[in-house]
Amino acid sequence: MQQGERIVIVGDGQMALVLADVLAFRGVPTALLSPFAEVAADLAATRRSPRLAGFELPAAVEVTADPACLAQATMVVCAIPTQFIRATFSRLGPAIEQGVPVVSVAKGIESSTFRLPAEILREAVRADLPVVALSGPTIAAELAQRLPALLVAASPEQVLAERVQAAFTSPWTKVYQSGDLVGVELAGACKNVIAIAAGVCDGLRLGTNAKSALLARGLAEISRVGVALGGKVETFFGVAGAGDLATTCFAPEGRNRSFGERLGRGESVERALGATLSVVEGVPTSRALMELARSRAIDLPICEAVEAMVFDALAPREALAQLMSRPSTVERIG
Repeated sequence: MQQGERIVIVGDGQMALVLADVLAFRGVPTALLSPFAEVAADLAATRRSPRLAGFELPAAVEVTADPACLAQATMVVCAIPTQFIRATFSRLGPAIEQGVPVVSVAKGIESSTFRLPAEILREAVRADLPVVALSGPTIAAELAQRLPALLVAASPEQVLAERVQAAFTSPWTKVYQSGDLVGVELAGACKNVIAIAAGVCDGLRLGTNAKSALLARGLAEISRVGVALGGKVETFFGVAGAGDLATTCFAPEGRNRSFGERLGRGESVERALGATLSVVEGVPTSRALMELARSRAIDLPICEAVEAMVFDALAPREALAQLMSRPSTVERIG
């Protein structure tokens, strides 16, 4: 790890908290910068958050709402939901020193522009901003218990990927490197949409056969769109692809899966969204992803069904009937 590293995590959600825990364990000077003064004050005083029950933030982690802390950062982590990155980092960008990399753990596609997190950050801060994606199967509740997890640090600049790998490696977190920034970000975004469909399977009680088939064909859709947009096919079958997809679709804590399960049980979109304190990234991403897919004539039937359930009030059982009535062809990935 680079000597004298000082890391500022922007955000106060689950991933911000558990990554701060990793860094504190490593002895890395760390500040958690909340966009909300009242949240920062409460977290600083109690070291606890309603977003992650039972977790206590280490005392060594500074908690603040003052962007001035960014001036001393040697690395910044973006732990802000994708739809709010632009507004947050447009405000904070001037405080980030030239050459300081931003590590994005956001997973989504901006609904208004169809941009991935790295693209949003460069537009919000500066065009030459070094960005690394840190992604993988990382349910925060398990990381809070320091259960083992694998991640991928992705950047076309190997030295940056190595630096992030070194910073976030701990006894319970193992970090791989990748040069496929686009593929890793797309895998993280698209799997949230498939996870909603997996949750619908659970809500409808369709069984293990159906859910496993959904994951397999969902991975095919993720790979198809990912390669079309510049990712490498092997990325989607690795930790950031298949690994993250499986975790998100099966973990009870997965917010996208849980949202889908509520839809499958007959709840409205509004009520299902209101059941969580966290952002359900797969909802806006489903529309952005389908807009991208339509513009390039990419066939994504599962993602299209999710979009229709979320935005067009398509009944889950009707969505299932439409998927099952599609013509049977030769199985393909690309």
